[in-house]
Amino acid sequence: MIVGEYVALRNAGGGSLKGLCPFHDEKSPSFHVTPARGFFHCFGCSEGGDVISFVQKIDQLSFTEAIERLADKVGLQLRYEETGSGTGPRQSREERTRLVEAHRVAAEFYAEALAGSTEAVAGRQFLDERGFDQTAAERFGVGYAPQGGEVLRKHLRQKGFSDHELITAGLVAQGRNAPYDRFRGRLVWPIHDLMGDVVGFGARRLYDDDRIEAKYLNTPETPIYKKSHVLYGVDLAKKDIARTSQAVVVEGYTDVMACHLAGVTTAVATCGTAFGEDHARILRRLLRDQDEYRGQVIFTFDGDAAGQKAALRAFEGDQRFVGQTYVAIDPDGLDPCERRQTSGDLGVRELVARHRPLFEFAIRTMVAEFDLSSSDGRSRALDKAIPYIARIRDRGSRDQYAAQLAGWVGSPPGAGEGNWENTVVRRVRAAAGVPDRGAAAGGRGRGAAPPFEGQQALGVPVHGNVDPQTLELERATLRVAVQRPALAGPTFDDLAPEAFLSPAYRAVREAVAKAGGCATQAGGHDWVEALLAVAPDDAARHIVTQLAVEAMPVDENAVQRYVDSVVLRLHEVWVSRQLVALKAKLQRTDPSAQVEVYNRLFGELMALEKHRRDLRERGIGAAG
Repeated sequence: MIVGEYVALRNAGGGSLKGLCPFHDEKSPSFHVTPARGFFHCFGCSEGGDVISFVQKIDQLSFTEAIERLADKVGLQLRYEETGSGTGPRQSREERTRLVEAHRVAAEFYAEALAGSTEAVAGRQFLDERGFDQTAAERFGVGYAPQGGEVLRKHLRQKGFSDHELITAGLVAQGRNAPYDRFRGRLVWPIHDLMGDVVGFGARRLYDDDRIEAKYLNTPETPIYKKSHVLYGVDLAKKDIARTSQAVVVEGYTDVMACHLAGVTTAVATCGTAFGEDHARILRRLLRDQDEYRGQVIFTFDGDAAGQKAALRAFEGDQRFVGQTYVAIDPDGLDPCERRQTSGDLGVRELVARHRPLFEFAIRTMVAEFDLSSSDGRSRALDKAIPYIARIRDRGSRDQYAAQLAGWVGSPPGAGEGNWENTVVRRVRAAAGVPDRGAAAGGRGRGAAPPFEGQQALGVPVHGNVDPQTLELERATLRVAVQRPALAGPTFDDLAPEAFLSPAYRAVREAVAKAGGCATQAGGHDWVEALLAVAPDDAARHIVTQLAVEAMPVDENAVQRYVDSVVLRLHEVWVSRQLVALKAKLQRTDPSAQVEVYNRLFGELMALEKHRRDLRERGIGAAG
């Protein structure tokens, strides 16, 4: 039975079988199959249908591809309607079958050459230097193309393939006198299509005397291989992309290997071409993103000129897709393969986890070109960024990024924070040809919740619906760090930047750390000047200045208790947020299948709960 090849099934009685659903995570079986009727249904996620729809969903195939896959499995010869020219579906299908088979045999030949050939030592050394052992090479089907000009050709001719088929497949090229192997003396990666068939290869240069200087050589366009229609690693990643609603796009074959080995099993790469609309359609299909927003697409390209150019193209492309697109930039400029070598698997996972919206990356990249400490630089930064933001078609996102631009560029001297945001938002709306219907502080679009009253009065840009009491607590904590750093001391320094939900306040917290932290500071004018010197932008400097002059809400003899109470209270709020996230993670963990992980998470949860109780008791003591 076809379904049984994908799902472990057991007798459920009444002629039905059941097992764990392959379309969503579950701990008890709710996936039922009735072989006599040829249908399946999951009572957990409501997926259901016949065997054709099952194969379509499980392998992310079209209807025609699913039919052909099933026919191949049961050995059924499909009949196609002929066209008048005689070059219809049957001929195309038969040609595809032959070309795919030639690639399958070639892939086996290359893999055997890498594993057992003395000539392939350079290929094995290349992989070893990048942290890939033989098991990894076998997992990804990596192979070696011998240096001889006809080694593969002769092997495939012996298997019954003609020169015409091999040239059509792109495995062999036509020389002046005779055909010759296209890939010679190179490390090769097989490229699979969505159905799992090998349809092409990517080959990496190994030897200095290679007459082809290109570092990577790829299969040319063939009847079964179009570089804009394939993604390397998609055969390995497609199920997890569909399951997690996340895809990670990297730049090279070794980056895909590094990601998958590190646990980022949704990684894919383009094959010798830039990411384009056809690639986006493939990912949408895997993400099941047809009529609504679904999932994330994370790009890991460098922050260099090429990466910046790629980011700027986002404003011209399909913004519905870009709206769910993110960028992960390594702080040291390393790619995932290099990051795995320096920081291990955890380093790769952290790189992907630090993703941020593509629009944000593009806009901040533009702004970074200018000297924002001068009025001329700020003006030029706005002039460049505003036309781009105006191209964002979603009104809510456009207003949001306009408000963020105001903070990134910084307000002119004497300009109120809220008024400055409104000014920038209005300029963006004017550039977009949209009428301005009132204040736009915080970049709120139609239907979004309004900022809470008094938020602008605190000098903080609006970024999401932050609870006003939390924001006031964050400000109070920063106030004591600016005015009485010695009293705030190590307790404040233990607060991570993530404890501050407001991006503006988080920037001030980071400035405190850059200035040396509170524990060793006496405070006063020198301390405030140190904070202003390391503050990242005018917005942060403006807040530091405000905090330095604001009055403490208590008498001098109660300042120490007040400092302790607000800092400890923010600690408790931060720990509470961590507890919520940890509990959710624990609930998603199967205690029977992931015993070690579950026990570790449970131990962390208990320790964090105890830490929160201690903070609460200390805070109560300080308040009293």
